[in-house]
Amino acid sequence: MNFDFVWFIGLFPIVLPALKLTVSISIISLFLTLIVSILIAIIRYYKVKFLYHIFGLYITFFRATPLVAQLFILYFGFPSIFPFLESMTAFQATIIALTLNTSAFMAEDLRGSLESIDYGQNEAGYSIGMTKFQTMKRIILPQAFIFALPSIGNRFIGIIKGTALGFTVGLADIMATSKMEAALSLRFFEAYLCVTIIYLFLVIIVERVLKYIEKRVEKVS
Repeated sequence: MNFDFVWFIGLFPIVLPALKLTVSISIISLFLTLIVSILIAIIRYYKVKFLYHIFGLYITFFRATPLVAQLFILYFGFPSIFPFLESMTAFQATIIALTLNTSAFMAEDLRGSLESIDYGQNEAGYSIGMTKFQTMKRIILPQAFIFALPSIGNRFIGIIKGTALGFTVGLADIMATSKMEAALSLRFFEAYLCVTIIYLFLVIIVERVLKYIEKRVEKVS
């Protein structure tokens, strides 16, 4: 089958409107991932009894199993066991799966950054009357966040690419839209190339923004 350039170009106006959904899922997932990751990283940094091991198992599970399997278990499996989850949408399931999966990786990135800070800075905070929470919030965490910024950016890019799995549970994102159009005309190569180009440009934009943020942070610090 010959490459249909006209059909390929005409596919972009059809697929691009679905990009809003992809971006929305990515941003929401990143925000939730940061919250969960910071919480887990701090708990594991201070080696909080019981919770340290619980989150250790959590990290092992989500790092060792495929994201698509986690998404299927969440969307198709859990509702059959927990009826109250039957109303969960593909949008919600994709966000939850991406958040849980990425948090397992980002939490370890942040924990490594926290442990790279000289412990003497904790003692300095305690010596002036700060609590553990205040020392972490005002001294340790801001520095760790700067060190972890590149890895956070990489995880965000991973989230963006991970949204493509949403179509497997019925999410009408750019992947699903292009696949439906391809099924009608049997132009699968053109359709997947279109999606690849859109993701490529989206990630390039994100990389540029992240590099700008990193430069700004370096100047401030």
